[in-house]
Amino acid sequence: MRFIGRLFGFLFATGAILFVVGALAAGGLIYVYSKDLPDYTQLKNYEPPVMTRVHAGDGSILAEYAHERRLYLPSNAIPDLVKQAFISAEDKNFYSHHGVDPEGVLRAVGVLVQGSKHIQGASTITQQVAKNFLLTNERSFDRKIKEALLSLRIEQAYSKDRILELYLNEIYLGLGNYGIAAAALNYFDKSVHELTLAEAAYLAGLPKGPNNYNPFRNREAAIARRNYVIERMVENGYVTKEAGDAAKAEPLVVNPRALSPNSIAAGYFAEEVRRELNDRYGDKKLYEGGLSVRTTLDPKMQLIARKALADGLVRFDEAHGYRGPVRQIEPGSDWGQALGQVPALGDVAPWRLAVVLDVNDSGARIGLQPPREKSGDISSQRETATIAPDGMKWTRKKPRQVFAPGEVVYVEPIDGRPGQYRLRQVPDISGALVAMDPYTGRVFAMVGGFSFDQSSFNRATQALRQPGSSFKPIVYSAALDNGYTPSSIILDEPIEIVQPNGDVWRPENFESGNYGPHTLRYGIEHSKNLMTVRLARDIGMPLIAEYARRFGVYDDMLPVLSMSLGAGETTLMRMVTAYSMLDNGGKRIKPTLIDRIQDRWGHTIYRHDERECLGCDAPKYEPDSEPKLVDHSEQVIDPLTAYQMTSIMEGVIQRGTGVSIREVGKHLAGKTGTTNEAKDLWFVGYSPDLTVGVYLGYDKPRSMGDSAQAALYSAPIFRDFMKMALANKPDTPFRVPPGIKLISVDLKTGMRSSGQGSIMEAFKPGTAPPDSYGGGGAAGAAPGADQQVGSGTGGLY
Repeated sequence: MRFIGRLFGFLFATGAILFVVGALAAGGLIYVYSKDLPDYTQLKNYEPPVMTRVHAGDGSILAEYAHERRLYLPSNAIPDLVKQAFISAEDKNFYSHHGVDPEGVLRAVGVLVQGSKHIQGASTITQQVAKNFLLTNERSFDRKIKEALLSLRIEQAYSKDRILELYLNEIYLGLGNYGIAAAALNYFDKSVHELTLAEAAYLAGLPKGPNNYNPFRNREAAIARRNYVIERMVENGYVTKEAGDAAKAEPLVVNPRALSPNSIAAGYFAEEVRRELNDRYGDKKLYEGGLSVRTTLDPKMQLIARKALADGLVRFDEAHGYRGPVRQIEPGSDWGQALGQVPALGDVAPWRLAVVLDVNDSGARIGLQPPREKSGDISSQRETATIAPDGMKWTRKKPRQVFAPGEVVYVEPIDGRPGQYRLRQVPDISGALVAMDPYTGRVFAMVGGFSFDQSSFNRATQALRQPGSSFKPIVYSAALDNGYTPSSIILDEPIEIVQPNGDVWRPENFESGNYGPHTLRYGIEHSKNLMTVRLARDIGMPLIAEYARRFGVYDDMLPVLSMSLGAGETTLMRMVTAYSMLDNGGKRIKPTLIDRIQDRWGHTIYRHDERECLGCDAPKYEPDSEPKLVDHSEQVIDPLTAYQMTSIMEGVIQRGTGVSIREVGKHLAGKTGTTNEAKDLWFVGYSPDLTVGVYLGYDKPRSMGDSAQAALYSAPIFRDFMKMALANKPDTPFRVPPGIKLISVDLKTGMRSSGQGSIMEAFKPGTAPPDSYGGGGAAGAAPGADQQVGSGTGGLY
């Protein structure tokens, strides 16, 4: 008995010593690893990288920008079903352990003892938070020890709900998605509240290995993993067996959200917004700051703008002949695979790529490019069609002269004729279109070229081109603001200007003939260069340069006479903004693509509308004291001048170079612009509530041909756009400001008349023409008009 007692005493003492040694060793280990642990308290103020979302004016999503596609949701916004799915898949004892799960640790040790070289994870959700936020992904015992120690501290500092919230918003779930909110949208096109049991279980199974459970490439493994999670949810009592069995029987239907500005042909618009955000806030805030951006884009108007511009570019391009195929491939039995590898522009729908399979005297049989599956693989679907005879008439050639087997071309379906297509080609010519609210500067639509996929260079904002005659309204506005009237007489005769270097400049009209004295109105309606130069010389180029600055066309215009004919370089956006100021009564506006920007907490950090709102913060509404918006915008020109200029440009469409637009059947004003050698073609104009500008030209400036005129190519694009954009709008006359006198005058002479050939002309108080000039004179002008014009007196009245 004594021996046994001594033995127990020895064993107890040894055990105690071993316990103390183990405790000391453990304590030493904890001390060593605790010295350089990251500061876990930073989780308190953690701001995860969150994507910036850009919305169109109607609230629809236009674009998203992110390094990590993530939307942050607070714990109370995440449904219990989603939480239960992830807990069942990753950490069933989450609510009962203190950061480290002993059951999981024993399981991992057992695997290791059995000789496996693979280190079993055994990580709790808390440990994964510690690893993802504070440590690296290195697979080592050192990291696991630090992870466990951090987990114990995190559990002491934060609630279970906070830890789960961090986890569900940070975890990577494949296909570029971070966090449960982004994954729900981009796998199933749903919010987290709309997820079914099967969908939530599938997402909960992804953290273990997102690539292993890709729903397209590893479909069977993905379904097996989903069903495993459902079984764990049943076992843990979160759902009934019946509900679990029903969920396991469901097919795995993944429906990735297709989010692209291409869906509304808004690639140029979205990229311009992205550039502005990057310039304003920097790369980090753009891609990680969680900004919510409300833009000015009208999706319907954007589609109309793209169609009108594209049709106009194609119309010009096809008039200049067929240039050949996109590419040549081998038209073998599996032509679909080869055709599927040819890159196609993604924003030219309904155009499609096709390969010519064979040709006959009446047309060509084609194979259409197969669509891509959601997995990115080329579809096995093979679709054939024909290019109809009238679908290639524009080439002015016979089918065998145009096509050869294996040629890849663009085609467009013919409405109402299934299986028949017309031949298309991507235009060589380019251009842009901008539609703007003239009162606020909000850009409703912007197309910067034929295809953003082809070229991201934005011709609306980045292309510096000569505006040509579309600049003349600025010259004439300066004249009307400084003594001239629409009936002032200006001589239209050849003129020679001696330049400072001794050279002689002899400007010419686009169309010769019909020289003599004409009204100022006539000079704009028929775009007379010689009249414009004389007018500019009379009022002085320094004054015109100041008006160009006021209107924002040029920042610092060289005050030489050639600039009065639009010889400087500016952008379409600037020209549309300038015409908007004529439309709105002469008020300065700033063009914008963005209405408002909010930060991740919903605070407004930018707003375009700077008008003062009196009474908007009143505690309650009073019938006699409704809120009032106060506009402090600068008055760029006299509102009476702005209306006179609008009235004159209405004449451009009724009788002048923009007469093709008359068929729109609405009150419209505008001006054509054709530069030397027709390198640039413009039309900028407006209705009472919408300003639109169109520009056409080659990216490397060259002549568009001897017969090219803005009246033939740019004006019809404006016409087509306005037809569609104003189709359901009432015809509203331009608003006549107080003070304007509408007097009937003879269109040719500008003198009072009520007979045939008379129009209602707009005059400022005290500037109306007399009943008669009391004499003959050429074309009814005052005697000696040709001598008096250009004397600096402001013209004849």
